[in-house]
Amino acid sequence: MNVGAAAAWALALALAAARGEAVPDAARGEQLYARCAACHALATDRVGPRHCGLIGRRAGSVSGFAYSPAMKKSGLTWDEKTLDRFLARPLKAVPGTAMTYDGVPEARDRADLIAYLRKAADGPECRK
Repeated sequence: MNVGAAAAWALALALAAARGEAVPDAARGEQLYARCAACHALATDRVGPRHCGLIGRRAGSVSGFAYSPAMKKSGLTWDEKTLDRFLARPLKAVPGTAMTYDGVPEARDRADLIAYLRKAADGPECRK
C-alpha cells in the first residue's frame, strides 16, 4: 500500500470514529471473506482472480486471468469507493461481469470486507 493511500485510509477511519460511526473491523471482514472464498483466494486465481494487491489495481488486469470483456473495459481502479459500489451490486456496477454473486447488501459487511482485504494485502500470504 502506498503512503498516500495509507494516510487517506487512516484519516477516513479517524473521521468515522469521531462521528461515532462504526470503524471497519478487519477481523470480522476475515470471517465474512468465507463468502468470497467459494470463488476467490488471496494469493491464487480460482474461478475469480486473486485478491492480494487488489486495492489500487486496475479492474481486469491480473495477467493470465480470463476476465469478462465488461470487466476489462470497466475502467475501474479498485479502492474503497469502487469496491463498495461493486460489492453492493456487482451486476449493476459492471453490467456483463462474469461475477454472478448477488452482492453484499449490508454497508457494514462491505466496509469490514474491504478492511480485511486492505489488511491482508500487508500480510504473509500476500508478501510471498
